[in-house]
Formats: sequence, structure tokens, C-alpha cells
Amino acid sequence: MVDFALLASLLLALAGVFLFFHYGFLRRTGESGETSAAAATVADQRECGSRDEGDDIIIVGAGVAGAALAYTLGKDGRKVRVIERDLTEPDRIVGELLQPGGYLKLIELELEDCVNDIDAQRVFGYALFKDGKATRLSYPLEKFHSDVSGRSFHNGRFVQRMRKKAALLPNVELNQGTVTSLLEENGAITGVQYKTKSGEELKAYAPLTIVCDGCFSNLRRSLCTPKVEVPSCFVGLVLENCQLPFANHGHVILADPSPILFYPISSSEIRCLVDVPGEKVPSISNGEMAKYLKNVIAPQVPPELHGAFLSAIEKGNMRTMPNRSMPAAPHPTPGALLMGDAFNMRHPLTGGGMTVALSDIVVLRNLLRPLKDLNDAPTLCKYLESFYTLRKPVASTINTLAGALYKVFSASPDQARNEMRQACFDYLSLGGVCSSGPVSLLSGLNPRPLSLVCHFFAVAMYGVGRLLLPFPSPKRMWVGASLISSASGIIFPIIKAEGVRQMFFPATVPAYYRVPPIK
Repeated sequence: MVDFALLASLLLALAGVFLFFHYGFLRRTGESGETSAAAATVADQRECGSRDEGDDIIIVGAGVAGAALAYTLGKDGRKVRVIERDLTEPDRIVGELLQPGGYLKLIELELEDCVNDIDAQRVFGYALFKDGKATRLSYPLEKFHSDVSGRSFHNGRFVQRMRKKAALLPNVELNQGTVTSLLEENGAITGVQYKTKSGEELKAYAPLTIVCDGCFSNLRRSLCTPKVEVPSCFVGLVLENCQLPFANHGHVILADPSPILFYPISSSEIRCLVDVPGEKVPSISNGEMAKYLKNVIAPQVPPELHGAFLSAIEKGNMRTMPNRSMPAAPHPTPGALLMGDAFNMRHPLTGGGMTVALSDIVVLRNLLRPLKDLNDAPTLCKYLESFYTLRKPVASTINTLAGALYKVFSASPDQARNEMRQACFDYLSLGGVCSSGPVSLLSGLNPRPLSLVCHFFAVAMYGVGRLLLPFPSPKRMWVGASLISSASGIIFPIIKAEGVRQMFFPATVPAYYRVPPIK
């Protein structure tokens, strides 16, 4: 009996020891597992934190759109990283004329001082020349402050002023590098990969990446459907030691085969842009370009500029630039947005590109201001779809006018098109609302698409009236009908590309009413 009790006690003791060590082992293992899991969680949090606590926005490109956007968002308290391929002063032959509507946007963005100290010239309107006749078209600036007007300048000087102003903000960082790709994770853009000047490959992360890398963008294909057209090319020259027939005005010569532009870019220099239809231009290197300019273009240049034009050709400092047109056709993508010429282009005849870009920046700034957190990419993407509708009044008016005017101002073997060209010159020469209306549209002061369509067909009807008076004939009636058909063929395809609903009925688009996703 005693032996049995001792044996039972021994077995219970062994069982207790076994349970003690087994429980201790499990506890230590559990603690070790919890510690490892906690360490992994901390590591994940640190990795995410390195992204979330870093940049708010990455901007690709520091041209007019990128530099202005960097300053605007930085001034609103965002931490902005700008990655630009070349931070030296740009040297371009376009982006030199800012319309009054664009200058008003500069004021709204507090960037108007960037046109100071760069020898920028004030522009008060246009002078139009055809067959030896001229008419002056003044901007309707009576209701604005005396400082409001157009501005023309060296593009590079203007861009450098904006870059410098943006870089002075402590939360804006400018880096020189070439962005090679967008970084994607779970269907959202999380940042960019870029190569520094020294060749080092780096990655940068931010909740929102805005691509503003210009007309030759290599990133736009993943963010939109690019349908780029090149209707013509500009040949650029700089004229010196001469005066424009109308001081402080842009000059448009309705030449054959297409328009010629003159405007001041400093107190001593006048930019000349000769439009050459098509994608190919005469060769500069073998002298074909100089011959073309002397024999075809020079005889159509106003006498006041003829000598300086020939001297500029002799100096040989001629440059070419393709004139690209591309309607905005975005693919709303979480974490990314397109802006500037990477997003939307129009023929530069009317000098509206910078006005559209600056207007877009104002729209985007107003949309982003209420948001404290940009990290919910899908929600932010859905909210920012309203950007594409809210930008339409200004963008579609300037885009449509640029495309339509280029076709109307170009010479054509078609009689109806030539009648439309003459009717446009005569209509603008009437003065009053016939000149102030179209010029207010061109200048960005009155961005109303319906007003544009009304004036365009008023020109067409004016042309028909010229044909039918004093006595209509079957041939004249036929030409008049062809003129209306030609006018429709010019403007309706442009309107279709811009989007009829967004252009004329934006309030019917659901995105128009998106509210900020504030938590």
C-alpha cells in the first residue's frame, strides 16, 4: 500500500515537471513568435513610413507647367519633389507669348513677378495683315487693372524665374534627372524611377505623381490615349534693329501657304515664326531653307521688317519645331495625373498653351486644397476625375480656336476655304463686337465655347452674305453652300475631339459634382 502511494507520488511529480517545462517552452516559443511578428510589423511600418512621411507629390518636369505647379503646391504646404531632365536655362522658339488670360492666372498663383527683370514686353493685341491691308485687334482690357495685358519674353528666362521661386520654398526640392518609368503597385502609381546626371538609378515615392514632361513625353502612353498630329512646323528666327508696324502687338501675316508670326521677345529682339505645312521642312544645312525663306516668304513680309528678316536669314541662326496637336484623352489612374503639353496640345498659332497650363494648375490647386491626406489613391483618383471636366471651359475654347484659326488662316486651292479666309479678315476688321468678341476668346479672357461657335459661324454667314450681294448667282450660291460646309468640316471634328458633353454641358457630367473625400 505504501509502495503504491510512493509510486503514485513519483508519477505525479514527473508529470508536473513535464508540464512545467512544456508550458515554459510553449510560452517562450510564443513570445519569440510574437516578437518576430512585431519586428516584421515595425519593419513594414518603417518601410511604409519612409514613403508616407516623405514627399507628398512628385512632379516630373520643370518647364512652365511643372515649375508653376511646384511653387503653387509647395506654397500650400505640400512637400514636393521635382525631377527635371535639365535644370539649365531652356532655349526654345515657342512658349514666348502669354495671353492676358494667362497673366491673370499668374496673378492668381502669385507668380506675376516672374515676368519682371527678364525684359518682358507688354502685348496689347494683334495686328492682322492680308494682301497689303492691315487691321489692329486690341485686347478688351478696359475692365481690368492697368497692369493686365499679354506678355512676351524669352521662354528660358521666364522658366528659370519660376524654378528659382519654387526652389526658395523649404518644402520644394528640385532634382536633375531623367525619369525612365513610373512605379506601379496593385494598379496604382506609387512613384518614379529616374537616372541622375551621374548615371545613378534612383527611386522616389509619393502618393501622387504629376507628369509634366512636355510635348515629347515618354510617360504619357500609360496615362492617356495620345493621338498626336503634326499639321505643320515652325521655322524660328530672331530679328534685330527693327520696329514692328504696331508697337506692343503680335503680328499675324496671312501668307501663302500659311501664316507668319512676329512678336517682341525683348526690348531689342523680335521673334519671327514661319509656318511650314506638313511634317517635313526644307533642309537648313544644304541651304534649301534659306532659299525658301528668301524666295517664298520674304516678299510677303511687311516692308518695315523686310530688311531685318533678310539679315536674320543671312546670319543663319534658324531653328525648327514641329507644331503638335493632341486632344486630352486621359486614363484616370490612381496615384498619377498628366498636365501641360504631356497631356494636351493645340497649334501654337494663337499662343494659348501657357494660358491653358496655368488655368489647369489653378483648377488642380483648388481641388487639392481641402485634402489633408493623399494616400488613398483610388478615392483620390475618383475625386480628381472632376479636374478633366472643370478645366474644359478654358482649355476647349483655346484648343478649338487654335485649330480652327490655323485652318482658316492657311491658304487653300479650294475656293470656299479662300472665301472663308477673306471673310474672317473682313469680319475682324469690322471692329466692335466682331473683333473684341473673337479676341477675348483668343486671349483667354472669355472662355466660353458657345460664344466661340457663334462667332465662327457668324464669320461663315458673313462670307456667304459677301458672295450673294448685290446679286446672287447659281455659282455664288454654290460657293456659299460650300463655305458653310467647309466651316462645319473645320470646327465640328475639333469639337468632337474635345468632347461635346464636357465642352457645352459640363454640369451633366457626374464628375462635375465630386466632393473632396475628407475623413
